[in-house]
Amino acid sequence: MIKPIEKDQLFLQQKAKPATPADRPVMQDLEDTLAANATRCVGMAANMIGVAKRIIIVQMGPLPVVMVNPQITAKSGQYQTTEGCLSLDGERPATRFEQITVQFQDTQFKPHTQEFTGFVAQIIQHEVAHCEGVLI
Repeated sequence: MIKPIEKDQLFLQQKAKPATPADRPVMQDLEDTLAANATRCVGMAANMIGVAKRIIIVQMGPLPVVMVNPQITAKSGQYQTTEGCLSLDGERPATRFEQITVQFQDTQFKPHTQEFTGFVAQIIQHEVAHCEGVLI
């Protein structure tokens, strides 16, 4: 189901709780909401649709990938950039890393560890920051 975008900064600054199999409907809501906003968005965190759980979705080429309980475990190649967010007006400066390693679970709660670089790494960092209650 397509959900409205959360704009309440006090809510968005709350740290998300770990996701469980009971949160599977949230994963579908994230997929539907990202698809509905595809012309202006490449990733979302569950708190952006009003659910304080550690679930993100990232557009990786043609495929939207859901990551459950993501944790960035390594990072290198720090750089400065500016980013926008559906939950916030305008663009803001952000510190990101060119390469990251992420531990996460897929939608079946199978664990994965994967390295990401470039723009996909930047999207993941932005969405994981949402899970931590950090706004750009």
